[in-house]
Amino acid sequence: MVVIRLARAGTKKKPFYRVVVADQRDPRDGRFIEQLGTYDPRKTAHGLNIALDRVDHWLGHGAQPSESVGHLIDRVRLAAPRA
Repeated sequence: MVVIRLARAGTKKKPFYRVVVADQRDPRDGRFIEQLGTYDPRKTAHGLNIALDRVDHWLGHGAQPSESVGHLIDRVRLAAPRA
């Protein structure tokens, strides 16, 4: 199954995450299919950057977001201006 999840990057005590599409069987920080964005929890205002068009593409093809990524996607959708 294909999942949308966080892959940890950064250094010790300074986490930085990539929002990636990966096979469920691959390790957390291992191989991924596509990078959809980034998340920096240490920044308060603009630490979140996700390409919603690519998220919608992968959700339409059956990818399942993890619980934390689901919350991040909701947060980006609320902050996005209505077109």
